[in-house]
Amino acid sequence: MNIVVCISSVPDTTAKINFTDNGSKFDANGVQFVINPYDEFGLTKAMMLKEATGGKVTVITVGDITVEPVMRKSLAIGADAAVRINMNATDSYSTAREIANYLINNPADIIITGRESIDYNGGAVGGMIAEMMNLPFVNACNGLEISGNTAKLTREIDGGKENITSELPFVIGGQKGLVLESELRIPNMRGIMQARSKPLEVFESSSIEGLTSSVNFEKPVEKEACKLVDADNVAELVNLLQNEAKVI
Repeated sequence: MNIVVCISSVPDTTAKINFTDNGSKFDANGVQFVINPYDEFGLTKAMMLKEATGGKVTVITVGDITVEPVMRKSLAIGADAAVRINMNATDSYSTAREIANYLINNPADIIITGRESIDYNGGAVGGMIAEMMNLPFVNACNGLEISGNTAKLTREIDGGKENITSELPFVIGGQKGLVLESELRIPNMRGIMQARSKPLEVFESSSIEGLTSSVNFEKPVEKEACKLVDADNVAELVNLLQNEAKVI
């Protein structure tokens, strides 16, 4: 079984975010980058499927050389090979088109993306890849079982879960539940050493123009200081809500 996992390199959730050029560009200085958490669930599931049925796991990303440490970590976790398409990924359409072009020439049985990346939260790449390749797409996928050429999938919907059956190949947008958090894999020393000799191929982009661009970034308004009211002082609480906050 040939499984391809799409990986995004995203800022760590604890990183302090800043912008430059009057708020038009993200400032990457001093920011620690990690594997997108949703992608990490997908990568771990791919490893489990490989161990159960055999095959190969390839991770792919669109980005410049700065994303390679994250790719190497994916290899250290257990992926067999990595592919980097040399382009600054700033648009969902161009990113999906580059990945789809690669997959057309290098078919896969299962293509796993994250439900969304935690930087821009676009959530569009997986569905676009599926449309470009005319493949089924299951988003918010939190369950996947393979039997021969058939898969049983579960996805999260409003108020519950939906059970789906699909033939291979297909694309999924994975999320928490695809594997347990306790099952996520941490690279060990042996994996880190092996990752150095695993192939990381670099392909030049097709220079596809994006359909969108970021004009300006704004940070959320900082939270104002809060006032604490003694639990027994109901009159003061009502006074503040009525006369200061003006919500009652």
